[in-house]
This record gives sequence, C-alpha cells and structure tokens, in this order.
Amino acid sequence: MKLIALTGNSQRLDGGAMFGNAPRALWSRYLIPDDAHRVPLACRCLLAETADGRRILLETGIGAFFPPELRERFGVVEAEHVLLGALAAQGLTDADIDVVVISHLHFDHAGGLLAAWDGGPARLLFPNAKVVVSREAWARANAPHPRDRASFIPELNALLAASSRLVLTDGETPDCLPEDWRFHVSHGHTPGMLLAELPSASGPLVFAADLIPGVPWVHVPITMGYDRYPEQLIDEKQALLDGLLAREGALFFTHDPEVAAGRVFRDGKGRYGVEAAKL
Repeated sequence: MKLIALTGNSQRLDGGAMFGNAPRALWSRYLIPDDAHRVPLACRCLLAETADGRRILLETGIGAFFPPELRERFGVVEAEHVLLGALAAQGLTDADIDVVVISHLHFDHAGGLLAAWDGGPARLLFPNAKVVVSREAWARANAPHPRDRASFIPELNALLAASSRLVLTDGETPDCLPEDWRFHVSHGHTPGMLLAELPSASGPLVFAADLIPGVPWVHVPITMGYDRYPEQLIDEKQALLDGLLAREGALFFTHDPEVAAGRVFRDGKGRYGVEAAKL
C-alpha cells in the first residue's frame, strides 16, 4: 500500500482555543502566534493507494467552501481548493477517489468534500467515492449541541444524505475498505470520532484527527478548548499512545503545520513524544 500526505487549505486559529487551559507562556513555545494571537494550522489529508487499485482518501480538510467573509472569520488562508491541486500533482482528480473516510463532520475535516465557493449553491465533489462516517458522528452533525452547532455544514449533510454514497459504521470496518484496516472510536472531542488505523511494514499508523491534532498535543495533558470532554479525551489519548508505543506505531497529524507523521516514544521522565517518520 502506498501512502501519500496531501496538503489541504491551511488555517490560522486562536492559540488559546487550540490549547485549552494551557497558558500562553506554554503554548507559544509550540506554535508562534501572530498579532491577532492566531497560530498556523494545516488541514492535511492522507491518500492510500491499495494493492488492489483502490484510492482511499482520509479526510478532505476545510476546503474553500466558505464565502469570503466567513473565510476571513475562520482564518482560512487560501481562496482556492488546495486539496484539488494536491491531487492534481499526483495525476488525479476528485473523481478518481473510491472512498473518503471522514473522522468527524466538523467543517475543518469535511469541508473539502464541497466545491470552492462561487456564489452559487453548495456542490458535492468526489462523485465516485463512498463517504465513510461513524453513525454517532452523523447523528451529531444532524442534531448538534448549541456548543458546536457552528462547527457543522448543514448543506453538506443534506448533500451526503441525498448522494446514496454515505456509509455509516459503528466502528466496524465497512466492505469498501481493506479488511486489515480498523478504527479506534473516540468521544472526547466529539461523539463517534473515527481514528483509522492502517497497517504498514514499519508498524501501525493511526490517523489521529482531533484526538491528537499535532505534535504539541502528544503531551498528554494538552487539550483544545473545542473538546467536548477534555478529561475523557486525555484518557483516550493515553490509551492510544500506550498501545502504539507497545506496537511501535506512529501517528498521522492533520493539523500540525510542519510534521505529517511521527513514531511514538516515551522519554526518561515518562513523557510521550514523537520522532518524525516517513510514510
């Protein structure tokens, strides 16, 4: 299986929100804020090309579906749909993708399913792809809590529901994915978040989504202000890191601005970290 990290649209979001109750004196060592206190973030995706010829895309990033005023509000840097350019660099279009796996339906992970804003109605891309989402995440997106209602895209939900290509799972591996893939299901950030685990010759690779969005969040106590249940998230993070350490596994980071993947280790003081790893 061939794995390729693809760059999607990038963001700049408030550092305090991204690091929860960690003080600025700490988090500003990890990511340097701008004059508006925003830190740089990637929306990275992972393309898997399997031995039987399937092309599977893990997430689509935030994309470019926002109109200009909302693009500015949510810190989206580029106006064009960057992921489509990254696919083109691989000789592909969105029509060449067979399956898209979405960890959860927050707009910075699923917005790239939509075409770039052009003033008209929202349009669904990836016309030949099944879209895998957890049943619980789908329910949350369609009946969100007031705390996270603004994180979802109602137009996307309607288009997916009408597409006949939505595949819901309770954590089992659906038939459209390789049988040796598996999911970890996390609830601390949002209900039913799927973390895909892919086998590789060098050990398992877990798409960490918003459980561990980047290298700074490998530090177990660090959470985001966006997390639904921070203490539960910390427990889930600890369990995942423990398991990957025992199996010499690695994490794929969607939001880290510099590091795409890292192999898990524990230092002499018992703290977790990652060493940058090639896919």
